[in-house]
Amino acid sequence: MKKYKEFTITAEPFNAEILSSILWELEITGINEEVNCLKVFADESTNLNPDIIGSFLKKLQNERLLFSFAVEENIVEEKNWNEEWEKSINVIEVSDKIIIKPTFRDYEAKPGQVIISIDPKMSFGTGEHSTTKLMLQFVEKYVKKGMKVLDVGSGTGILAIAAIKLGAVSAIAVDNDEWCLGNGKENCELNKVADKIDVRLGVVQDIPDKDYDLILANIQKNVLIEISTELVNRMAERGMLILSGLLDSDENDIKEEYERLELNMIDKQQMGEWIAIAFVKESHRS
Repeated sequence: MKKYKEFTITAEPFNAEILSSILWELEITGINEEVNCLKVFADESTNLNPDIIGSFLKKLQNERLLFSFAVEENIVEEKNWNEEWEKSINVIEVSDKIIIKPTFRDYEAKPGQVIISIDPKMSFGTGEHSTTKLMLQFVEKYVKKGMKVLDVGSGTGILAIAAIKLGAVSAIAVDNDEWCLGNGKENCELNKVADKIDVRLGVVQDIPDKDYDLILANIQKNVLIEISTELVNRMAERGMLILSGLLDSDENDIKEEYERLELNMIDKQQMGEWIAIAFVKESHRS
């Protein structure tokens, strides 16, 4: 039986979404939210340890989002945490129209609803996180029939799948995590959109086309700034860019960076501390 490292993280204040946002930057394979702690999992072979995790959590302390924290390490068998993790994943009503249903949950669809079946395994993008919900709400709002979509940092592939189900003609879903490659393909098959979504292992620099009507990126602020030029260069002449993975405090930095690249911010939505922002090129003001 394969074994994993399990890190139990407690914090004051305990905000699972803020903690998760920075923990996903580490070499981990899954996060399980419990009542007053997070369980973080990594392959037994990785060099991840409490000191490394602590150095990342100190970033939140420096931003005054966290006062204190503690990290404990254990070794567990895969079945012990994976089964418990599945119990915590439920049907999610993102909006009146978009419903996310894990494969192991039943749901009776109402007329007009778009049901997205997701087998999340260890990939980010179950719909639980506020940033995923914000992105999906923007996808529902802005996707038009016939759009060509690029989803960068695609995780489970949920955003690309939603875009296709809402009318996009094709999508590329790219992520640099091998778990996401397999899981994304499986989810596309589950939702019967595999013929319209090309799931790839890589980064935005590996995408040669530069004519996407809609680009989606639910990543951390520092990465969104680092790849800003690459994202903008791949937008069609009248294309749109939707970003999340962002805290409210990140708005000014992101806005300044993308306005420098001649984009115009046209919309913002917020859920708790998290935000999503929509941009278009300056020549396409609305």
